[in-house]
This record gives sequence, structure tokens and C-alpha cells, in this order.
Amino acid sequence: MGLLHEAGQILLRDCMRRKGFAYQPVKENPVPEARAFPYVLNDVAWAREHGYGTDIQRELSELRKTDANQRYFRALPAKRRAAALAAANGSRPLTVTARTPDGMLYQRSPEGCQSEADATLYGDLEKWFQAKVTADALTELRYAKVTADPRFAEAVKPWSACMRAAGRPATSPADLRAATGSRRSPLPRDEEIALAVTEARCARTSGLADAARDLDLQYGRSLDRQYQPAVRTYRELQLNALSRARDLTQKAGTSP
Repeated sequence: MGLLHEAGQILLRDCMRRKGFAYQPVKENPVPEARAFPYVLNDVAWAREHGYGTDIQRELSELRKTDANQRYFRALPAKRRAAALAAANGSRPLTVTARTPDGMLYQRSPEGCQSEADATLYGDLEKWFQAKVTADALTELRYAKVTADPRFAEAVKPWSACMRAAGRPATSPADLRAATGSRRSPLPRDEEIALAVTEARCARTSGLADAARDLDLQYGRSLDRQYQPAVRTYRELQLNALSRARDLTQKAGTSP
């Protein structure tokens, strides 16, 4: 939610200022045109404008190079830089922990401005951290389940036949992405766009886009049921934080 991100950035900025450091809030989506296509590129209009998004990646790369926070951090003397990191992220011991559904352990310090911002916004840092770690992991788990499903593999076959008929042979979208990504030099812009448009058209006409969407919804619902307590907690914490976030952003907007 954009409002929650904005409020979190305000809290982070104010905390860093109190600790003697500068921080400028960053946008949640600095390039709104950026999109993820986890199964297959399926938007012909987007492909016609952005190809596989190399233009967007270049823009994001430039934004990272010119990021005010990174420039500020790099310009600090070594001791101040270490102090800034500790101010933002806290220091050991990392006593706030969370596990993903597959057992991976994540840890963070209860101190530091990021933890303070999360605690202020969501109320319970440990509960929020576990809920967010679970929610983020479920997204990747859903992607993995869809692509491992035999029905997805069957839906890829007519897409592959469409690509071959168009003179762009590819066994799967993943293989096509790997092949283009492994090139020593990027595709020329017109060739990138032509290939991306072909992939998107074949995704629509072959039925792969519809099959991927249906499987994604199916596994999304299934995982939500399987991990219902964590999903419910995640959503409740977000909803409960909205009024605090609204107050914070309104006050920030009226402050000098």
C-alpha cells in the first residue's frame, strides 16, 4: 500500500534526523511503468513500448546512481558511515526473528530507525516482521508452484509452437529469458521489442496467459488458506496502520 510506504519513509526520515543523519524518503515505485511478468510476458502494448524492460532497468540504474541517500552515505567518513548504518538498522544482537514457510530464518535488530518506524506504524514489531516475511515468501512460493504444475507445462506447448511458427523458436518463456539474458551484448532495441511482442502475442493466442492467470489465482487462494493465520495477521496489521499512516502523511504535508 502506497500510503503505508510513504508513512514508513517519513518515520524513518524523522528518526534518522533525531540521530544526527540525513535521510530523504524514497518512492515505493520510482518508475511506475516497471512491471513483473513471472510466467510469461502477456501485455502486447507494454511489450511494444518497453520490450523486455531494458529501458526501465536503465532508468532504475540511473536513479540508483543519483540517489541522494546513497550519495550522502558514500560521502560520510568511515566512522560516521558505520554509525549511520547502526542508526538505520540497529546493531547486534538480532533478536527479532521470523521463519519462512520453508524454514529459512530471517533476523533483525529491534533497535534502529527501521525497526522503530515499523513498530510505530504496525504496533507490534515481532508480529509484523513474521507476518511480512511469510507474506513475501508466499509470493515466491506461489510462482514456484505455478511453474511446477503439469498444467502450466502443457499450456507452454502451444505457446512454444506459436513462437516457432513466428520464427522465434523457444521451448519456454523461462528458457527464452535465459537465452536473451545470457547474451554478451544486449539485443538491439528494435529486435528486443519485436521478440517481446511476439512472446506476448503468443501468450494471448495460445492460452498460456489465461492458464497462468488461473493457476496463479488457484495457488494464491490455496496458500492463503494454508497459511491463513499469518495472512490474516498481515492484512489486519496493515489495515490497523492505515489511520496512523494517514495522520502521519497529512501532518508531514502541512509541516514547513
